[in-house]
Amino acid sequence: MRIRQLRAQEVLDSRGNPTVETEVVLENGIYESAIVPSGASTGEREACELRDNDPNRYGGKGVLNAVRNVNTIIADCVCGVGIQSQADLDYKMIELDGTPNKSRLGANAILSVSLAFAKAVAKSNGQSLFESISEENLFTLPVPCMNVINGGVHADNNVDFQEFMIAPHHATDFQTAIRMGIETFHCLKKVLKSKGYVTSVGDEGGFAPNLNSNEEAIEVILEAIHCAGYKPGEDISICIDPASSEMWKDGKYHFFKSDGSYKTSEQMVALWEEWIDKYPIVLLEDGMAENDWDGWQLLTQKLGDKVELVGDDIFCTNPKILQEGIDKNVGNSILIKLNQIGTLTETLETIKLAYDNNYNCFISHRSGETEDTTIADLTVAVGAGHLKTGSGCRSERVSKFNRLMRIERQLGDRARFMGVKTFKNR
Repeated sequence: MRIRQLRAQEVLDSRGNPTVETEVVLENGIYESAIVPSGASTGEREACELRDNDPNRYGGKGVLNAVRNVNTIIADCVCGVGIQSQADLDYKMIELDGTPNKSRLGANAILSVSLAFAKAVAKSNGQSLFESISEENLFTLPVPCMNVINGGVHADNNVDFQEFMIAPHHATDFQTAIRMGIETFHCLKKVLKSKGYVTSVGDEGGFAPNLNSNEEAIEVILEAIHCAGYKPGEDISICIDPASSEMWKDGKYHFFKSDGSYKTSEQMVALWEEWIDKYPIVLLEDGMAENDWDGWQLLTQKLGDKVELVGDDIFCTNPKILQEGIDKNVGNSILIKLNQIGTLTETLETIKLAYDNNYNCFISHRSGETEDTTIADLTVAVGAGHLKTGSGCRSERVSKFNRLMRIERQLGDRARFMGVKTFKNR
């Protein structure tokens, strides 16, 4: 396979910030494009998102340098050269960059080429992207973990924890699951309005009210599940991503947005023990901060056999860091974000490492999303079983749900929906 041309440009993500879109044109005339998302709460060891830092354009957030790197340096390296595989292309770009975190060319530049090439190859072979990526042809439609209440750095409210998600797992298929989730999302709006709370939404489409406590977020969600005609824990369960790294300062967890209090690592673990005993929580993501490895080990020791413990900031979709976590018995699942590592090949290597060590994989969007639906195909291709891509509104979020419904229709009898078995220890 040969690439005839790369064409990159600066486009906008869901926050109105610049990002990179690249179109790959193959020698046979087939072309496809990919757009790279951007995160707000980011791990320290994520691959480098290259920004221009020019205060005269987009407040310094422009990506013209990353675009230029695609159109010149990367294009000069890969265009007209025989590409043996996805890995061949991705490792050519990694070698060309030559830095540990892709800071020379930018992970946003490299990933845009990686994903566009994968799409173009799939189209050239007459396949959907999920079929082209999959190694086993066992296609699992995921439980949609919908972020219905936003807090933390994703919303201007007084809720410290970043994401409160619903997981409609008691369904026969994905279309039923997404309907259950959407019905509950709309009921949550009614519940919040009845209590006099605002129903404006945060970055990921979830409601962002000021609440009396962080715990009230769970209580109103449970009320909404009942309102929609479902049973908490049986039909729909709860997943939480507090984004604890954003709360970590001077060795403690500070509740900056609510009451200004703080907790030690031991107290934070005790809080999660209390909540998981009290509420139908099946998944806790980033329950501890990325630099609190001792806290993570304690959390895993206490709750690893009760709930799925997902590492995001601590692992950064990086196989070397994940291996460290496996060796230290940290968590039992990993969040997968393509732009944390910067190529499709490295993402798939991380997923394989996780599966080989009995870790789950939870595929994720970013808070600064785009209309690109690659993660929907990726989730089905690797059989991850659960996906988070925002709430029940905003087109950059529901585009992934729509893509999954189309995939399910395409697969017909070959489609599987794992439901509650998706979650670790359920």
